[in-house]
Amino acid sequence: MASSHQASGIQAGRLPSQEIADNFGDLHPAYDAHEAAVAADRCYFCYDAPCMTACPTSIDIPQFIREIQTGNPEAAARSILKQNILGGMCARVCPTETLCEEVCVRETAEGKPVEIGRLQRYATDTLMAKEGHPFSRAASTGKRVAVVGAGPAGLSAAHRLAMLGNDVVIHERKSKSGGLNEFGIASYKSTDNFAAREVEWLMQIGGISVSHGQGLGKGLTLDSLKADYDAVFLSIGLAGVNALRAPGEDKDGSIDAVDFIAELRQADDLSKMAVGRNVVVIGGGMTAVDAAVQSKLLGAENVTIAYRRGQDAMGASRFEQDLATSKGVKLMFNVMPVAVHGDGAASEIELEYTEVDDGKVSGTGETVRLAAEQVFKAIGQTLEGQPEGLTLEGRKIKVDDAGRTSVAGVWAGGDCASGGEDLTVTAVAEGRDAAIDIHASLVG
Repeated sequence: MASSHQASGIQAGRLPSQEIADNFGDLHPAYDAHEAAVAADRCYFCYDAPCMTACPTSIDIPQFIREIQTGNPEAAARSILKQNILGGMCARVCPTETLCEEVCVRETAEGKPVEIGRLQRYATDTLMAKEGHPFSRAASTGKRVAVVGAGPAGLSAAHRLAMLGNDVVIHERKSKSGGLNEFGIASYKSTDNFAAREVEWLMQIGGISVSHGQGLGKGLTLDSLKADYDAVFLSIGLAGVNALRAPGEDKDGSIDAVDFIAELRQADDLSKMAVGRNVVVIGGGMTAVDAAVQSKLLGAENVTIAYRRGQDAMGASRFEQDLATSKGVKLMFNVMPVAVHGDGAASEIELEYTEVDDGKVSGTGETVRLAAEQVFKAIGQTLEGQPEGLTLEGRKIKVDDAGRTSVAGVWAGGDCASGGEDLTVTAVAEGRDAAIDIHASLVG
């Protein structure tokens, strides 16, 4: 494999090992106790705080910041975790700049919000470093619930169900738990194996077991799960990747961005990760930015994000866009792929300029070619197959506000379910709320 990579300009070790290690250091270094106290002092502790309304998990933000301010980060962490059990990861990966921090009164008045995400990380990291788990289980209900998928929604649901006294079995098709937290986000957002450590910590509640290598259609059917358990929660994510629908997209070097990110996240030595000299990422969301920035950090010389609409329509926040450009990534707008060229392996991508009329994208006929030994597809993911008997809404499983599907006894949440944004924090909220509804329906 290495030889064809070499021939096509995709190679490892473009930068010295130490430089790569430095490049992939923590994006937002952790606060120490003094920094956290100073940051907490900036909070106005608003009544009807807009930041709390903007948080999908409804964390009482003024409350936890006040607890940090009074020197009790462990109490702050408990305030966070009772609403969001994955508060440690959300503190790292949440787009706080478009959620709680965007509506912070300090942001409105001064253009500099209270750094809520970093304060949340300080509190949760402080608590997680201590022995034991902050919550205990209720008396056993005697009920067993199957959770399919060990991503944020599944883990959140499993923890809440276990805390309420139910026994939970998580079925996860991959060899590790964590879902996108483990496999799907940039390494510089989750350093020191944090995703795996958080899962291990969450499991300390007890009453949860995990079977890896199992998923719907991979040893499991919905009917068998319904027969074996009192309720089922599906958090199967979106495993399929949309195609470019452009000739040559199957050439060597043209791959799904999520696969590249997953390989990078699981790599023991990043200096052995191969990357092209010229990389083009197709898409406009967080995955596109994560793939592009990490290509640059590995030593790619020219990295371009090509997006078919204008800048304001990009799924990635302005903070993420600015992060990309600060690392030397070029952003191209109003272009779409029409072909990947090369003899067996990709060497160029041909893009057509677009115009958007009444929300619809169309080509203008004018094209441009960019050198590209690697083309990463980051144009959205889709549900794999149709889970038996479930009604879909668009390309997702249709659910009501409590996460109930069209099949009795089956709930769903996270990226696979309709409604909500595809964010870790939203998935956590959906898993938690479905768990509460499942429990209520089981115990009457």
